[in-house]
Amino acid sequence: MTGLAIFDFDGTLVDSQHAIQACMEAAFASENLPPPTLQQTHRIIGLPLAQCLARLSPDSDEAAVMRLVEAYKHEFHALRLQPGFVEPMFDGALAALDALAAAGWTLGIATGKNRRGLDAVLGSHGLHPRFATLQTADSAPGKPDPTMIFQAMEEAGFGPENTVMIGDTVFDMAMARNAKVRGLGVSWGYHAENELIEHGAERVLADFADLLPALAR
Repeated sequence: MTGLAIFDFDGTLVDSQHAIQACMEAAFASENLPPPTLQQTHRIIGLPLAQCLARLSPDSDEAAVMRLVEAYKHEFHALRLQPGFVEPMFDGALAALDALAAAGWTLGIATGKNRRGLDAVLGSHGLHPRFATLQTADSAPGKPDPTMIFQAMEEAGFGPENTVMIGDTVFDMAMARNAKVRGLGVSWGYHAENELIEHGAERVLADFADLLPALAR
């Protein structure tokens, strides 16, 4: 079997948690607010940025949340300009993408990142040519709304019976379930295995080497 394999980005292909946390801390400091812990940040990675910050600062009004959004964006842009800055790919990610492409799979991304941020990371790793469809928070509602998957399937020319969503959070698995496609969880990201199963994961992979066999069922 081959088809469309849609990947989440942060926590699935790229380990961006420390960069995200650093920018969260700076954004909250700009508003004289106590910063979220890394564990709290893990809980919201994958959602659109404004939703993330609203959840992390529930007592802030809409205007304050938007100031946090702008401060976060400013910090991340400045961080990317620092010499040597990189959001590292997880071990085995590149080899897994190569193996899927060689086996005939079409690859896509569905992420809560905005397109500018996604393009920056893809460009730093030379990954743009590998993906037939890139879905971001700029062009669709956030997870777990299924619109990103619907748009990816339309753009790449596949139906739900030939599409799988691969991700590390409950938002990814719920989005897959809402789109009526297969959902595969990964254990190296930011949400626990039991949570992924509870939200619809068909199974949770322990290693990128398990991905191609899991898809070829």
